[in-house]
Amino acid sequence: METTWAHRLRDAGLRVTRPRLAVLDALAGHPHADADTLVTVARAAHPTLSPQAVYGVLRALVAVGLARRVEPAGAPALYEVRVGDNHHHLVCRSCGGVTDVDCTVGAAPCLSPSEASGFVVDEAEVVFWGLCPDCQDAGRPAAAVPVAQHHNRGGTGA
Repeated sequence: METTWAHRLRDAGLRVTRPRLAVLDALAGHPHADADTLVTVARAAHPTLSPQAVYGVLRALVAVGLARRVEPAGAPALYEVRVGDNHHHLVCRSCGGVTDVDCTVGAAPCLSPSEASGFVVDEAEVVFWGLCPDCQDAGRPAAAVPVAQHHNRGGTGA
């Protein structure tokens, strides 16, 4: 996958570096991961990689559209490489698991605000909250505030 990432980095105007490739590989293997998880995963492939470097790479990738930052309420920011399709997320209130869900209605922005206040809307971000099948089967209660720890369910396209 390194060659693909190298092309995508160059196409986005970024230099190809080992830290960027390590973070992209970590993101590809761990969609919806928080920065601390990505530090751990990326450092397994690139042991000298500092947490600051991972945070810097994440900022750069989000800035050029190679990664997306998702911020579910009450949980740490999560990152993914599924970008450009305006998909949404299902979040479990008990375990914090995150699943991708395709656009709710048609093409981006999928939804229209009742009043745009002069904005030209090109994207809608929707987070659906509930209990995942595993937590339902285990009889776990829904937390009032989502848990910080989560596991990825991948979902469509992840």
